[in-house]
Amino acid sequence: MHNPGPVHIVGAGPGVGASVARRFARAGHAVGLVARHPGRLAALAEDLAGDGIPVESHPADAGDPPSVERALAALAERQGPAEVLCFSPLPDIGLIKPVLETGAGDLAGALALNVVGAAAAVRAVLPAMRAAGRGTLLFVTGGAVERPNPDRAASAVAGAAERAYTALLSQALAGTPLHAAHLVVVGAVGDGLHHEPGTVADRLWRMHDTAEPYGVLA
Repeated sequence: MHNPGPVHIVGAGPGVGASVARRFARAGHAVGLVARHPGRLAALAEDLAGDGIPVESHPADAGDPPSVERALAALAERQGPAEVLCFSPLPDIGLIKPVLETGAGDLAGALALNVVGAAAAVRAVLPAMRAAGRGTLLFVTGGAVERPNPDRAASAVAGAAERAYTALLSQALAGTPLHAAHLVVVGAVGDGLHHEPGTVADRLWRMHDTAEPYGVLA
């Protein structure tokens, strides 16, 4: 058995991000948080630390590659390289419109978050994972990947692109100690909603633990 390395969560918030932090912390992982809003990020880190979870945080915009790279480098400097990356930023709801009202800028913004930001995060953590001979890349998207809706065009397009990217990562890492996994969550997530954040976190933990490459919570 090895000592668990940190889980670094990009797009950490009080719902899924907090639940992922708590679930992985129960298994001995330190937690690193990355999110756009410094105040909310600090509050989440303080809440987790109050429960005895070793946690560090660094603000960054998940859709801005240099920002993501700096944040993950800072966390690695403080905690050691990530064993697990969880990329789960919320979409920009201002970009989500019916397909006939969706412009190039809307799609560019959504792709910058779902694909360009994801690639930046992967490139930031992958070299150390490969050097350590272990690592998991986890990605979370909404149900538009499985059920495209013309009223939510940017989510469907960006989610499909992220799905393709994660599938390619999974293929490229096959036969190595590393793996990539994509979880699609169909329906609302939140306390008392269709999916509890803890349910999502438990599924992500199982995907990490069993090297499951793709899953759907419907």
